[in-house]
Amino acid sequence: MIPVLLLAAGRSSRMEGVDKLLEEVDGTPLLARMAARALELGPCFVTLPALDHPRRAVLPATAQVVAVTGTMSDSLKAGIAALPQTACGVIILPADMPDITAENLATLREAAQRTQAPIVRATTQDHQPGHPVYFAASQFPRFAGLRGDRGAAKLIAACPDAVTVALPGNRARLDLDTPQDWAAYRTR
Repeated sequence: MIPVLLLAAGRSSRMEGVDKLLEEVDGTPLLARMAARALELGPCFVTLPALDHPRRAVLPATAQVVAVTGTMSDSLKAGIAALPQTACGVIILPADMPDITAENLATLREAAQRTQAPIVRATTQDHQPGHPVYFAASQFPRFAGLRGDRGAAKLIAACPDAVTVALPGNRARLDLDTPQDWAAYRTR
């Protein structure tokens, strides 16, 4: 089993008081949209700042919530710790990436299963590194050493056996962090 870990515990600090993950895309809150896509593959674990956070109300009932406070590395460590023992790996996806589809997640999972690589990273069409990223269970202990808001980039950089999978266009890097990002996304 390869669950998806959806990172949604951030504060939306650059959104001028608006929660970016509750903003709507095609009539659905972004977090609900991304969780539904992840659930198409199987189990989905979602990090939130608290179990009673307003974001929880938009999640499908089958999404498993992991409460976490702190930095990005704290979210990653808590999410990894919450995975079942039967997980042979995990696909990690920041929740603010609206163009990542269930098909993209499946493509990454298939590449991981086919290559048996310890890490499989999505890239843009022109091969710029992005998200989502698959980590085999053999990589889980490496998360314990992470600190701060840099995510798992250090783990990926230190893995010579990592494989990349190009996704269409810029979707592997398109995230919506600011009101300007949202405005540009909505007018395209």
